[in-house]
Amino acid sequence: MDKREFDNPFEDYSGETLLTSSGKLEESLASTLRKNIDNLLQNLHVGLADTDPGDYSVYSGTSGIAALYLHLANKLGDGRGAQYLQTALTYIKHPLNHLNGRRFSFVCGDAGPLALGAVIYSKLGQNDKTKDCINRLSAIYVTMYQDKSFPDEFLFGRVGYLFGLLFVQYHLGKDKIDNSLVARVSKEVLDSGRNLAQVDRSRAPLMYMWHEKYYLGAAHGLAGIFYMLMQVSDPSVQPIMTQLVKPCIDYMVTLQFPSGNCPSSLENMSSDKLVHWCHGAPGWIHTFVLAYKIFGDEVYLHAARRCADLIWKKGLLRKGYGICHGTTGNAYAFLVMFRITQDQKYLHRAWKFAEWCFDYGKHGCRTPDHPFSLFEGMAGTIYFLVDLLDPGNAKFPSYQLW
Repeated sequence: MDKREFDNPFEDYSGETLLTSSGKLEESLASTLRKNIDNLLQNLHVGLADTDPGDYSVYSGTSGIAALYLHLANKLGDGRGAQYLQTALTYIKHPLNHLNGRRFSFVCGDAGPLALGAVIYSKLGQNDKTKDCINRLSAIYVTMYQDKSFPDEFLFGRVGYLFGLLFVQYHLGKDKIDNSLVARVSKEVLDSGRNLAQVDRSRAPLMYMWHEKYYLGAAHGLAGIFYMLMQVSDPSVQPIMTQLVKPCIDYMVTLQFPSGNCPSSLENMSSDKLVHWCHGAPGWIHTFVLAYKIFGDEVYLHAARRCADLIWKKGLLRKGYGICHGTTGNAYAFLVMFRITQDQKYLHRAWKFAEWCFDYGKHGCRTPDHPFSLFEGMAGTIYFLVDLLDPGNAKFPSYQLW
């Protein structure tokens, strides 16, 4: 079977300094980044002319492009901030008028367009439209609560909706979303996990299923669910984190493969193949790092280092350059490690993965189903390169808030 990754051609870190005294990239590196960002933005603009406007999701559709341009407006001090914000508005308007009420999460459902719309309209001073988006976002809870079969995972489930609430609080202030709503959703996720763990007599106090499988990764499983719960700061929820979530992450540490990679599900405990954010170490590493930040246990940081070393070896993926199951999603593992450790080894590794992306499309990678989208395609790569300009504040898009 052909390997899922390319051999890593880069030398590992040898002590060079990549940062200025202010914590930004050296200007020669930053200049190279900006040039490549501009080139990819031009290609993105051409490519988007032929994309399906009926896909409004953050994952593969127009809301993801709005998220990119909001990111550009926030991060690039190049005098085009107002233009980027207007472009974000252009891409979010259609989704806001065509929500179907069938999916509720941030990345794959209605919560994403509504939360992004609230932030974009707020930045443009259109407060009535901001309030309308927030009201519609909050109202999703009623429908979601009535569906007792609703999953808990990130891409389609409760914690995906929870992220939409946290996203608005993060960008616009905690008073913009009723904190009791955040607490209710969080506690429902915890209750669901506790009930299944008791039924299955799980080794962990919380357990979750999606499509009849015990998924473990960021997209559908434990890593993503616990990551979202740990980003909740409500004081009524935090004590439960120590009581229930911490022992679950302790359990996850025991599942890590000797290679440093992590299994995709309990049904695939012998399959050490996938090195993707959605399934594998590039998703788990974010959970381990945040657990270390919250609980202070060095075991989590050690597990995260093992993830990072595996990703350095096997993270240049033949699947492409995207953030869900591609090279830039893997590169965010190095940025989160740099943020928590300040070790420039990880920044060097992120930079080398960025260099790989400078030759976008030239490595013979598989073309994704949505080649210009945020989670599968070029928009996600641009998002990562922009984050690399200010690595101390980089955050995995539509996932990380802290």
